[in-house]
Amino acid sequence: MQNAKLYSIWIGFWLFLALLTWNKTNLERSLRLQRIPKSTQATHHMPIFQKKQVMAWLLEPLLHLRCRMSICTAVRIETNPKNNSLWDHIRTLCRQGRLNEALGTLGTVEISADSSSVYVYLLQGCIKKRTLSEGRLIHLHMKDMGIMADRLLLNTLLNMYIKCGSLLDARRVFDEMTERDVCSWTVMIGGHARHGDPKEALELFDQMQKAGVAPNQFTFASVLPACADTRYLKQGMKIHEEITRKGFESDVVVGNVLMDMYVKCGNLDFAREVFDKMSERDPVSWTTLIAGYTQAGNIGEALELFEGMPERDVFSWTAMISGCAQNGQGEKALELFRQMQLAEIRPDSKSYACVLAACASLTALKKGMEVHDRIIRCGLQSNVLVTNILIDVYGKCGEIETARKLFDRMRQRDVVSWTSMIAGYAQNGWGDEALKLFREMQLAGEEPNSNTFASVFTACADMAALEAGAEIHKELHGSGFQSDVVVMSALVDMYAKCGSIHTARTLFDNMDQRDVVSWTAMIGGYSQNGWGMEALQLFQQMQLAGVKPNSKTFASVLPACANLAALEQGMEIHEKIIKSGFQSDAIVVNALIDMYAKCGNVRKARDLFDSMHQRDVVSWTSMIAAYGMHGFGKDALELFEEMEISGMSPDDATLVSVLSACSHAGLVDQGYHYFNCMNKCYHITPTLKHYSCMVDLLGRAGRLDEAHNFIINITVQPDAALWSCLLGACRIHNNLDLGERVAKHLFEMDRKNAAPYVLLSNIYAAAGRWDDIQKVRKMMKDRGVKKTPGCSWIEVNKQVHAFLVGDRSHPQTDKIYRELERLSQEMKVAGYVPDTSFVLSDVKEEEKEQILCHHSEKLALAFGLLNTPPGTVIRVIKNLRVCGDCHLAFKFISKIVAREIIVRDANRYHHFMDGQCSCGDYW
Repeated sequence: MQNAKLYSIWIGFWLFLALLTWNKTNLERSLRLQRIPKSTQATHHMPIFQKKQVMAWLLEPLLHLRCRMSICTAVRIETNPKNNSLWDHIRTLCRQGRLNEALGTLGTVEISADSSSVYVYLLQGCIKKRTLSEGRLIHLHMKDMGIMADRLLLNTLLNMYIKCGSLLDARRVFDEMTERDVCSWTVMIGGHARHGDPKEALELFDQMQKAGVAPNQFTFASVLPACADTRYLKQGMKIHEEITRKGFESDVVVGNVLMDMYVKCGNLDFAREVFDKMSERDPVSWTTLIAGYTQAGNIGEALELFEGMPERDVFSWTAMISGCAQNGQGEKALELFRQMQLAEIRPDSKSYACVLAACASLTALKKGMEVHDRIIRCGLQSNVLVTNILIDVYGKCGEIETARKLFDRMRQRDVVSWTSMIAGYAQNGWGDEALKLFREMQLAGEEPNSNTFASVFTACADMAALEAGAEIHKELHGSGFQSDVVVMSALVDMYAKCGSIHTARTLFDNMDQRDVVSWTAMIGGYSQNGWGMEALQLFQQMQLAGVKPNSKTFASVLPACANLAALEQGMEIHEKIIKSGFQSDAIVVNALIDMYAKCGNVRKARDLFDSMHQRDVVSWTSMIAAYGMHGFGKDALELFEEMEISGMSPDDATLVSVLSACSHAGLVDQGYHYFNCMNKCYHITPTLKHYSCMVDLLGRAGRLDEAHNFIINITVQPDAALWSCLLGACRIHNNLDLGERVAKHLFEMDRKNAAPYVLLSNIYAAAGRWDDIQKVRKMMKDRGVKKTPGCSWIEVNKQVHAFLVGDRSHPQTDKIYRELERLSQEMKVAGYVPDTSFVLSDVKEEEKEQILCHHSEKLALAFGLLNTPPGTVIRVIKNLRVCGDCHLAFKFISKIVAREIIVRDANRYHHFMDGQCSCGDYW
C-alpha cells in the first residue's frame, strides 16, 4: 500500500516537472497564434477555434508524457505467425480499426528512422476513425523519433489534420515543410476549400503555380469548389482552360466538379457543354446537372435529363424529387417518389425529407402520414432532419398538436427543430404559443437563426402584437441579423401589418439588399393599410429595380387596384401575370376575381372563376361576395348551392358573404334559413360578423323592432358595428325614437367614432329638427370628434383622381363645374327634383341645391364624362355611403349621357343604366 502511494507521488512529481521544464520553443510555438502568417490570416477569424488550438499547445507536454507512458507500459502482443513483421501487424490492426492496440505496439520495439510507413498506417487509422487526439499523439511521437523528413508521411499527416477538423494544425505542418509536392499543395488547397475558406484555397493554388508545381487532376478537383463557393466565374473559367490544356477534361471527377462550379455560378449553358463533352459519365455527372436545372427552375430540362439516365441511384432520385418539390410541382414529386419505390431504390433520410417537403407544399396530410408510417418502418423516426420536416408538414397541414408531440419526443433538437415548431404555431394562428416557445428556445441555449426570427415576427404580425414585435426587434441589435434580408423582410411585414406603416417604410428604405419578399412585404403593407396609390407606385419601382414579381407580389398589389377601383392598372397587372405564368395560381386568380369585382366588372370576375381548374374555398367565397356586393343576391345563392354540390365545405367567411348577399337583395327568408343552418348543417358558430349581417338584413327590410330584439337576445356581447347597422337602418326608415336610443348607446361605447353622430344628424335633418343637429355638432366639438370628409375617386388613363365635397383644387375645376351646371339643367327638364333632406344645414332651398350639386361623387362623375370617350363605362368610388340625392341624380344622368355608371360606396355597388339602378332603390 505504501509502495503504491510512493509510486503515485513519483508519477505526480514527473507530471509537475514536465510542466515546469516546458522549453522556450514550445512557449513560442503556443504564442505563434498571435503572429499568424499573412497567407493563413483568412482562416483565423474564429475565436472558439483559436482557443481550442491554444489549449492543444498548452497540453502538449502532458501529451508527450502520455505518449511515452502508453508506449512504456504497453503489453507485448503476440503476433500472428502468418505475419512476419511488425509492419504487417500494425497494418492489420489499423485495417481492423484497433488503433489503440496499434499505438501500443509501438512500445514493443525500437522504431528506426526508416519506419515511416508504420506511421502512415497509424495516421490513416486516425483518419478512418476521425480521432484528432490520437493523431496528435502520433505526431508528437514522430517528432521524438526524428521521423519528419518523409514527404509521404507529412502529406498523410496534413490529410489527417484536415480530415479530423484541425485546419490550423495542418497549416502549421504545411508551413514548416521544406519540400512540398503536388500532393502537399492539393491536400492543403482542398482543406481550405472544405473548411469554409475558399479565398485562401485560391491563393494557395496561385502560390503553387508560382512555386513551379504543376497541378494534377486531384488539384483541379480540389480548387474548383473554391471558385464555386466564391462565385468567381472568371477564375473558374481560367482554371477550366488550364484543365483543357493539360488534358484532364475527360476525367470524370474533374468534369463533375467543373459542372458543379458552373451550376453554382449560374451558368448552366457551360455546365451542359461540359456534360455533353464528357466521354465517361457516372451518376454524379447526371445528378449534378439535374440539380442545376431544378435550382434554376427549369424542371422540363431536368426531367428530360433524368429520363435519359442509364442508371439511377438514390441521389439522382432525391435530386429530382427535391427539384419538383422546390419548384411548386409537389404532385410530380410524389409521383417520382412512387416510381422510386417501384424501382426498388431504398429512400434515405434526405429522400424522405424531400418528399415530405412536397407534402407540406401541397398540405397533403394523408400522403404525409403515409410517408411518416414508412419512416417508422425504416427506423428513421429518430433522425433529426426527418423529424424536423415532419413537424413542418403537420404544422402546414393544421395538425399543430401532432407536430408538438413529435417535437416533445425529440431526444436531440437543433435550431431547425425549434424554428419548425415556432413556424407551425405562427402559421396556424397560435401566436402566443410561438412567442412562448421562442423564449423557451432562448432559455435552452439554442441560438435563433434568420428563419427563427422571421417566424416569430410573422406570429407578431398575425396577432398585431406591435409591442412584442418591437421588443424582439431590439434583440437584433448586434446580432448580425440586421442586414439579413429574410429577417428584415419579416420585420417590415410585421410593422406594416401592425399599422406602423412609416416604421415599415423606414426599415425597407434602409435595407442594403432587397429581394422579392422585401418588396412584396412593403407593397402588401401599403395595400392592407389603405395606401393604394403608394402600393402601385412601389410596384412600379420594384420592376424598374429589376426585381421580378412572384405570385405573392401580384396577390399583394391587386387589392390596391381593387380598393382604388383602378381597373385599367389592374388589367395591366393581369397582363403581366399571364406573361409571368401565374395565371393558374389559385391565390393570384382569387385576387384577380376580387379586383375585377370591386372594380365593377362582375362578368370578367365570373369568367376567371369559370376558367379555374381547381377552386378552393376562397375562390367560391370571392365570387359569392362579388355577386352579393353588386346586389345580385339570387346569383350569389345559386353559386353557393353549386359550391355545396361540388363537395366544397363553406367556412365562416363564405357564410358572411351569403348573408350579406341576402341583405343587399332583400332576401330575408333565405337569410334566416342560412343563418339557422350554420350550426346544424355547416358546424360553424356564428360570430359578430354574422350577427351584423342579420341585423342589416332585418333593418333594410324595415323590421327594426325585430332587428333590435335580435341584438338583445344574442349570446355574445354586441359590439359597436352591430349597433351601427341598426342605427343605419333607423336612418333609412327615419325611425327617430329608436335611432336616438341606439345612438345614445353607441356614444357610450365609443365617444370618438364620428359615424353615429352623422347618422343621428341625418335622422334629425329628415325630421327638420335643426336645433338637435346643432346639439349633436356641439357634442362632437366638445368631445373632439371629427367627421370623415366625403371623398370620391375615379381612374382615367391609368391615373386616379380624388375629389372632396365642393373641391376646387383640380386643374379642370372650371370645366367640371360647368359640366355639372349643364347636367343639372338637363336633369330638371327630365323631371329631376333635388332631395334636399340630405343637407344637414338649415339654409334656403337654393343653397341646399347648390351644396348637393357639388358632392364629391358628382365632381368625379363630371370629370369622367369630360375625359373619356362617349359610351365608356364610368366607375366612381366613394369612401362613405352615397347620398340619396346623388343616387337619384345618377339615374337621370345615366339616361341623359347614355352611359353605364358604376358607383361603389362604403356598403355596396350601384350600376346605373338608362335611368335605373341595379339596387332597385333597396339600399
